[in-house]
This record gives sequence, C-alpha cells and structure tokens, in this order.
Amino acid sequence: MANACDGNSANAPGLLDRERIIATAGFNRWMVPPAALAIHLCIGMAYGFSVFWKPLQAALLGADGKPLPECSAGAVTFSEKAAGTLKALTATDCNWSQFDLGWMYTFFFVLLGVSAAIWGGWLERAGPRKAGVVAALCWCGGLLISALGVHWHQLWMLWVGSGIIGGIGLGLGYISPVSTLIKWFPDRRGMATGMAIMGFGGGAMIGSPLATNLMDYFKTDVDPGVWQTFLALAAIYIVFMLIGAFNYRLPPSGWKPEGWTPPAASNAMITSNHVHLDNAHKTPQFWLLWIMLCMNVSAGIGIIGAASPMLQETFGGALINQPELGYFDVKKDVALAAAAGAVGAGFVGLISLMNIFGRIAWASSSDKLGRKVTYFIFFVLGAALYVLASFGAEWKSLAIVVACFCIIASMYGGGFSTIPAYLADMFGTQFVGAIHGRLLTAWSTAGIVGPVIVNYLHDTRAAEGIPPDQIYGPIYFILAGLLGIGFIANLLVRPVNPKWHMTEAELAAERAKLHEKTVAASGNHGIGRGGLDAKAIPFWLLVGIPLAWGVWVTIQKSVGLFV
Repeated sequence: MANACDGNSANAPGLLDRERIIATAGFNRWMVPPAALAIHLCIGMAYGFSVFWKPLQAALLGADGKPLPECSAGAVTFSEKAAGTLKALTATDCNWSQFDLGWMYTFFFVLLGVSAAIWGGWLERAGPRKAGVVAALCWCGGLLISALGVHWHQLWMLWVGSGIIGGIGLGLGYISPVSTLIKWFPDRRGMATGMAIMGFGGGAMIGSPLATNLMDYFKTDVDPGVWQTFLALAAIYIVFMLIGAFNYRLPPSGWKPEGWTPPAASNAMITSNHVHLDNAHKTPQFWLLWIMLCMNVSAGIGIIGAASPMLQETFGGALINQPELGYFDVKKDVALAAAAGAVGAGFVGLISLMNIFGRIAWASSSDKLGRKVTYFIFFVLGAALYVLASFGAEWKSLAIVVACFCIIASMYGGGFSTIPAYLADMFGTQFVGAIHGRLLTAWSTAGIVGPVIVNYLHDTRAAEGIPPDQIYGPIYFILAGLLGIGFIANLLVRPVNPKWHMTEAELAAERAKLHEKTVAASGNHGIGRGGLDAKAIPFWLLVGIPLAWGVWVTIQKSVGLFV
C-alpha cells in the first residue's frame, strides 16, 4: 500500500486502497447504486433471522424422536430465564429458547450502531471498497462460525459469530456506500441513499424465503438443516458482497454532474461547506438529528417486531372470517391458530414491503420537499396514524389498522434513508459517512427503547387481565408521543453555525491525506455519464431479479389479508 502523502510515491496503491478506486473518464455513476444494493441485500438478512428460531428450538431430539426440553424449561422470572440462558450457552443436552436466540437481534443492531460509530472515520480514510470487503468477511465469516455453533450445539458461537462479528459487518456494510452515493448524486441525494438503504430492508424479503427453501432441502428426520443453510448463505453472500465492493468507485474532488448547479445559494438548509468529523458531535444539529432518528425508529421498531401477534390478539377470529371467536378461542384450536398465524405472517410481509418502498419513495421525495419537511410529515402523519390505529382497533376495522401500519412502516424505512441526505445538507459531504456512522448509535438505542416499551406494556396489561383486543390501544398513544418529541427536535434544526465550517486550507489538507484527485470546477471530464447503458443494465439485473422475486413471494403471502 502507498504510504506517502503525495502523488509521487513509487509504491502503486493496493487493490483495496482508496486512491485505487478514483473514477476516470468513461465511468458511469449508475454502476454505484447496484454495488451498494449487492451488499445491503445480503446484510439485510439480519431482519430475517427469526426464520431460524423455531428449527433451532427443536434441534436436539431425545431417544423418542421428540425435541429435548429447553435449557430454561420451567423458568418464570427474568432471573430464572437468565440462568437458563447462561446454561444454554454451552449445554449440549437441552434445546435453546426463543429468549436465548433473540439476543442475536440485540447484538445485531447494537453492534451495527457501535461499529459504525467506531470505524466510520476509518471508513472515510480507507474508502468504501476496503470497508465493503471487511464487511463481507465479517458477515459471512460470522455465518461460518454460527454454522459450527449449530453443528456443535454451542449457542455462544452463534452470539459471537453472527451476533458480534456479523454485527460489526452490518455496521461497516451499512455505511460503506453512504458518502460515496451522496458524492456521486449531489443532485439527488435522497434518491441515491434511498436506493442503497432500500436494500437493507429488502434483505430479509429475499433471505427469509431463500433460507426456508434451503432448510427444506437440507433437513432430515434428525437435522433441521440450519447449519448447512448458514454455509450456503455464506457462500452466496460472499460472492454478491465482493462483487458490490469491487464495483465501488469514488468521484474526484470537485466533480459534479454535467449541467448541475449546487443549490446552496438558494437554500439555507443545504450547505456547500463541510464540518469536520471531530466537530460534528459538538453542534446542536447533530444531537437534534440523533433524537429525531431515535424517536422515529423507537416508535416503529417495537410495533414492527410485534406485528404478527399484535394483529392476532387484536382481531382474533376476524382474521379467518370467524369474528365471533376471540384470540383465546382461536389459540385453543391448532388449525385455527395456524390459519391466523399465516395471516399474521402475511401482515409482516406486507409491512416489510412497505418498509422497503418507503426507503426509496420518501428519500426520493425529500429531494423535492426538503429533508426538514419530509421529517415533519413522518412525525405529524405518523402520530395521527397511531391515534387512528387505536380507534381502528376499537372499531375492529382490519382495513384501517393494516393501512395505518403500512404507511407507518413506509415512514420507518423512509427515516433511515432520508437521514444520510439530511446529514449531508447540514454537515457537507467530506465526512458524511463517518458522521452517519456515529448517528446510528440512535438506532442502537431505539432498538432497545422501542421493543422494551411495547413488550413491557403488553406483558403488564396482559397480566392485569385486560382482554387481548384492548391491550395495544394505549400503547399506540405512547408511540405517538415519541413522534411528538421528534417533531420538536426537527422544529429546532437550523443551519450549522459557520464557526464549525472547515476552511479551504483545512479541506485541502484533508483531501491530500486521502490522495484525492481533483478536477476543475468546470465540466465533469467524461466521468459519471452513461445512465442505464449496456454496462449498467446487467449489474442492475443482478440485484433486481432477486429483489423482484422477494417482492413476489411477499405479495403472495400477503394475499390472506384481503381474501
């Protein structure tokens, strides 16, 4: 690797080095979004890991061919469950519970935010190719370790493999394309980041049915086929992620799309200056955006995580055209419970689809509406929809509740894809990837706050004997209150004080450290042109066909909500 700080080093840049991927004349900028999608569609499977819970809960069989008891069998209190989980980490004579396995979700999203915050600055220096390769090795390496953990029945290996090492891969893979896309599409920041982050939402939509099909292929009478599925997914994902990483390119400093004029002069909320990574968190704007993202995610993630049981508890037999039956009546009958569960699964699929749609639709709309207005819509409309959903549940209107949560899910996804563009508007593009990484600690926080609020209130109200169809109404009002906090934070956002802006000399020094090439202010020198040409179309098909398949499978599963 080149170590010199000037362009005269005798050492050529290494294959993964940042200076190796500066675009030259003839490169088409529309090759970058599918590169980002190739990575995000793989790591997005983190959302779909729940497909492994049931098979893993019955992985060990006794002499009679029936699953062995769970390690926490008989546990009632939290301390008893915790003791069972500690036993489950290394025990080979008892099965894992959903509580044991569910900690992997916590590791996923906590490590995503933490790793993005810790290594975001390194990513800006190393470049998206190197970060993408490291993300691929962590995510797929974690799956390999997890495969061994399943084969040897060692829960700690799943936690360390997919949960911790894979979680680090999630963080690096998630933010690796953000600043790259913003730099390539300064004219459509929201659309560009929306296309990439859409892939993270779509990863489970592809990965979940794929994993289910693989488990069906590999399973035997004594083996659920999970460890083999982990190996197969690791092999598939490493190919796609490396294809994505090696197709990343960076524009030279000063590059801009042909015929595009920066809007800074006419829009005070979009700066043409840059704030250094070391100073971004010292501004009130950073923490206001942190609160906004945290509130938007907290209000959505708790309900999304409980979508299927929420629908079943609220509507009971109405989901299967037997409105006279309550939730407990349906639960007593295996066939009826399975039918209601299928409808609930369809609802989860529909929410996933709207989550993905919202990531591209809302982010693209923000290019016209502005980021601040877009977030105002999230908070005002979202709060109103939670209130309406509460009444819809009381009125037993399935259509109202489903419609409300579909729109809420779209704004949940839209919040993720719009925030990078909002950051670029506030802090400039030089360090936006690293700043975004630090802001994602809001996601880690929300991943704990949202589910705790929903699950704690649900369990408390259920313990008080409140009927299942009346449990969620007050919870919706609390979530609407969280969005109200986000509204106030967004209201307070103003342009960053000029004292935090980097001088031209400071900016030039930072770019010199990165060995960035510079183009003249006029023209794009043949870089970035092309649109969907002969080179771009096959790459788009490579990621588009699996995404279309995932959409089709999801739509098929969602039909039960409407027939």
